[in-house]
Amino acid sequence: MKGQKFILMAGLLTAVTACNDFGDLNVNPNNALNPNTASLLTGATRTVGTINSQVGPAGFNITPALYVQQFSDVTYIEDSRYKTINFSFNGLYSGPLVNLQQVIDQNTNEATKGLAANYGSNANQIAIARILKAYIFQFITDRWGDVPYSQALKGDQNFSPAYDKQQDIYNDLFKEWKEAAAQFDGGKTVTGDILLSGNATRWKKFAASLRMIAALRLSKVDPAKGKTEFAAALADGVLASNADNVRYQYLADANNENPLYTNYVRSNRDDFALSATYVNYMKSVNDPRLPIYAAGNLKGEIVGAPYAVFPAPGKATDYSLAGPAISAQTAPVNIMTYAQVLFAQAEAAKLGWITGNAKTLYESAIKASMQQWLGTSYTDAAFTAYIAQPAVAYTEAAALERIGYQRWIALFFQGTEAWNEWRRTGYPVLTPAASPLNGGTGIPRRLAYPTTAVTLNKTNYDAVTARQGADTPYTRVWWDKQ
Repeated sequence: MKGQKFILMAGLLTAVTACNDFGDLNVNPNNALNPNTASLLTGATRTVGTINSQVGPAGFNITPALYVQQFSDVTYIEDSRYKTINFSFNGLYSGPLVNLQQVIDQNTNEATKGLAANYGSNANQIAIARILKAYIFQFITDRWGDVPYSQALKGDQNFSPAYDKQQDIYNDLFKEWKEAAAQFDGGKTVTGDILLSGNATRWKKFAASLRMIAALRLSKVDPAKGKTEFAAALADGVLASNADNVRYQYLADANNENPLYTNYVRSNRDDFALSATYVNYMKSVNDPRLPIYAAGNLKGEIVGAPYAVFPAPGKATDYSLAGPAISAQTAPVNIMTYAQVLFAQAEAAKLGWITGNAKTLYESAIKASMQQWLGTSYTDAAFTAYIAQPAVAYTEAAALERIGYQRWIALFFQGTEAWNEWRRTGYPVLTPAASPLNGGTGIPRRLAYPTTAVTLNKTNYDAVTARQGADTPYTRVWWDKQ
């Protein structure tokens, strides 16, 4: 009997061993063996829209838009008083960055690149993924400073990545954008790209423009490298008209609608109105873009909400919310605009980095912004009258100030970029909240790391705070040497 049992068990073991060492038992039949790279790219691209437009408590974009006083909160007067200190970047690493790395890996590995090519040529997919991946990493490092980069996205190979210096990250970003743009091969158009529809020419312009803006970040900390990188980016071809503007287009769909619409209409909250700081300045220069940016209050008047005043002196309906061009359900959000690129060139010309005429570029930037926002309502007569005003007219003595203020106006609801430029240049000149809730007295210069950085990666957290400085909103990132 014992012998029969032994033979039976041996037979079972042999049969099981023949099934690839239990391998088939560990495969979920509902999971694709090879990810759909088009879907991965679409998911990552949606995040690009979100990080540039999210609203709500600790929202990705509304926080810096509050810091630079384009908006003021009118329901809970906390975000404009800097209550939130720690912000999490975890979702960016585990979501879009992982997806983009998968797109790169699937199109690189010999075992999977053939199937991946169904969604566009391997080279084209890799190029787009690299450009977006670098863009998101720049977004992260500009907000937090030194962050995981070279050791990030390694999966179970490294659960505790070190924090790279921002300077090293920037050096690699320049390389990534340049190499990626050169990687497009003219092959099959990429599917799943809901930002630029797989258009290689537009992606190349976007990559060069990103390099240009990144180069200008170095104006105070490494002007020599900044000048070299700026000129190289310009030579490679940047956005050349409003037709080149990079925008994320929202849809008439609750799952992919403009977040301001969700706040104003679907949630009926009206948490954020244009700030009095912003509205009053635009009124002082008779800016024709103001009626586009701002909706009328219940009386049909454009009135900015007092900034960071608690309790709020009135109701949300007393103030101007963002206008339909910004807050409608399908209103797009700007990622990069021609006006933004022209303002960068105007500043570079003033700094002596390029040979262009700073005054001409400055005025062209204002015109591009007006044409972008006013559309068919734009007139040359209104533009000419606008730039002739003493507070707007270009002068050599006040050139950087003029550029700074007009860029602040043009970057409406591009909160992160407006905050980046304010930190770097000091323009516009802003008065901090009267009673901050974060223990400080000034406008925050960075976001503090997520609390999980201490609990899950303490050794590297201790190392980065010892190198970069205290993990507070007032420790400046590397390029912030205003």
